[in-house]
This record gives sequence, C-alpha cells and structure tokens, in this order.
Amino acid sequence: MTETTKTETPTAAGCTPAHKGLTSRKDTWWIEPALVAIGFTLFIVYATYRVFENGHYEVGSYLSPFYSPKFAFDWWKWSPAILILWIPAGFRATCYYYRKAYYRAYFWDPPGCSIGHMGGHSYTGETKFPFVFQNAHRYFFYLATVVLIFLWYDVYVAFFQPTGFVVSGINLFMLANVILLSGYSGGCHACRHLVGGRLDCFSSCPSAKQQFKIWHLVTKLNEHHMLWAWMSLFSVGLTDLLIRSYSLGYVTEMRFF
Repeated sequence: MTETTKTETPTAAGCTPAHKGLTSRKDTWWIEPALVAIGFTLFIVYATYRVFENGHYEVGSYLSPFYSPKFAFDWWKWSPAILILWIPAGFRATCYYYRKAYYRAYFWDPPGCSIGHMGGHSYTGETKFPFVFQNAHRYFFYLATVVLIFLWYDVYVAFFQPTGFVVSGINLFMLANVILLSGYSGGCHACRHLVGGRLDCFSSCPSAKQQFKIWHLVTKLNEHHMLWAWMSLFSVGLTDLLIRSYSLGYVTEMRFF
C-alpha cells in the first residue's frame, strides 16, 4: 500500500496556507508597511487629540482645516470638528490607495506582494461587514468635494482680510494645503469615473472632446495618487499645527505684506 502525500496550493511565493506570512523574498519588504503604519498612527493620534482639544483652531482670519467648515450651534457642546471631520476621514478610509496601504500595514493581509496572508484565509473582497462600507467611497467623494470648496474659501478669507490683502507664511501654507488636497481629490478613482470612466468610447459622445481632456487630466493626477495622498495628509496636519502654534504664540504670522 502506497502512502499518498497531500499537497497544498501555494498562496504566495514560497508559502502555503499552513505557513502564514512565509515568503521566499530576500529583500526588506516589511519596511514599507511598517513606515505606513507609523505614519498613519502618528496622524491619527494627532488628529484625534486636536479634535477633542476643541481649541486654538481659529485666530484672526485663519481657520484650521480640521474645523472647516466651522459649525457653531448653541445645542452642540462638544468640538465642532466632530460634526465635519468624519467626511474627510471617511473619504480617506475608503480610498482605493489607502485601503491597500492600511490593509497591509495594520492587518498584514497580505503585508506585501508574494507574502502569505497572516490570517491564513482567502481574500473575500469587501463583501462582508464592516468592509462592505468601503463601497460608499464615491459618496464620500461628493461630500469631500463640498468640504474642499469651503477650504478654498478659507484660503480666500486668509488672503483678503478686513485690513486688506495679506500675504503671510500661514496663508501660503493654507494655499499649498488646498492645492495638494485638490490634487488628491482630483486624482481620485471616483472622480475619474465621474468625468469619463462611464463611457465605453469617447467618440460616441458629442461632447467627448472636452470630456476627454478633463478625463486625461484626472488620469494624470491619478497616476501619482499615492504621492498626492501622502502629501495632502501631512499638509493638513502641518497646517493645523501651524495655526495652533500661532494661536498659542509659539510662531509668528510671518507676514510679507
């Protein structure tokens, strides 16, 4: 009687379901997910602290992006940032790039290409709770676009103050922040689908020539979506930190004229 040996189908290079996370890769593949986890954690901790600090977010004509648009109601006794920050948070949490980044960084499922699933299970997509809510990304995009319009208005107010036109280090930083946020939102997959992804052929649409130009621009932004995502994430935090520091007197306005 011949003994048969059960074979397992590899799920990644050099690993099987019985060997979670095993791989034949020799490079330092773990550095990227580790850095992503550190970056996300630092931002989340800082943003959470700032939301519940409920102070030092507005000074003169400068308003922190964490608190914009600012809603002030007599019946609301907590931080006004709670009423608005769930929109950009939801937009980023459901972003296609961020999903890949934090799935790898926090869940290690999988932590990288050709690395076995740490959970030892097969990928099921975003079809079960709570990941099914990832499909709301396009709706968060619509809401985040409204918030972005308010942020551009905040920049306008920061430059055109009651005393006249002002250029300072703070409003220049605010301007850079909304440019980066616009690049991130403009390169969003939901935006790309909205402006042209629904068409099977641009030549079949009478207005396709102009639509194609917009779609091409959004596609160029989308090609660097990861870069826009990270730069805009930290620009938001740094802009808030700058306004907070100015409110506390730690830094000057750095007014040029």
